[in-house]
Amino acid sequence: MSTNKINLKNFLPIFIGVFCIYYSFKDISFSEFKEYFTKINYLWVFVGIFVGALSHISRSYRWKFLIEPLGYKLGFINSVLTVFSAYLINYTIPRAGDIARGTMISKYENIPFEKAIGTIVAERAVDVISILVIIMIGLIIEFDKISNKLTDFLEQSDFSTLLWSSLIVLFIVTSLYLIIKRFKFYKKIKLFLTGLIDGITIIFRMKKRNQFILHSVFIWVMYVLMFYFTSKAFVGLNQVSFFELMISFTLAALSIMFSNGGIGIYPLAVEESLGWYGVQSTIGLAFGWVMWLSQTLMVVIFGGLSLFILPFINRSNSK
Repeated sequence: MSTNKINLKNFLPIFIGVFCIYYSFKDISFSEFKEYFTKINYLWVFVGIFVGALSHISRSYRWKFLIEPLGYKLGFINSVLTVFSAYLINYTIPRAGDIARGTMISKYENIPFEKAIGTIVAERAVDVISILVIIMIGLIIEFDKISNKLTDFLEQSDFSTLLWSSLIVLFIVTSLYLIIKRFKFYKKIKLFLTGLIDGITIIFRMKKRNQFILHSVFIWVMYVLMFYFTSKAFVGLNQVSFFELMISFTLAALSIMFSNGGIGIYPLAVEESLGWYGVQSTIGLAFGWVMWLSQTLMVVIFGGLSLFILPFINRSNSK
């Protein structure tokens, strides 16, 4: 039973990623797709990577504001290295990086593991709130366009299309319900909501909450700007507005939770969302893959170096 759960948890995200790769390329000319990689301005891609790295460094610095109220000190270098290491580990098993991050910081900074994990849960609570705010801003600004797209879809679709769409939605909802019931995910949801409340409570209790909030805003602004700056590398995306890109960013960010590091599903989410604004599928998919590859490259390089360096700079603590 437990083995089946572990196998499903490990292989379902991989299966989703592989399926999304197949689905996104099945109607696209691969030779045309490859051409976009020779035409893009890679300077903007590197600007996006730099901005993304700044967000991770800010996250590392912000962590100390959660640790200090517990009576512990957090070294900035160790914080940066464990954060980048955690992102890399998440590419193997989703959310395994959080556990590894708590374990490493407990080992090298002598902070109790349960307290370290508690602060990471609080961070996730803030992340949820942050992305909900971004979604709300995007929906408010782009409400007319999104509602018009939905109206056009309903008006232009015939009965069979609507029927199949309804059946697919019903199938997805039913499958999710059975999975939740079968594996008792409701307990995890309850724990998540408890952690969300605890995380918000910690923020209001901390002395430096203004600095914490400023860093939280900075982190997510950098995430959005990474997406925006990278889009500048594509001439075909010049007509897409900042807030349209924000909608695409939120859908892509949410898609990451469904596969390891967002492989397959992240580019597909970018393609589909930009398609709402008239962007050609090939351009949208190429941009999605460049975004995903640039993020992955950053995480692999900095995360790999971090995992290698951590034991060497903490030899005395390890002993």
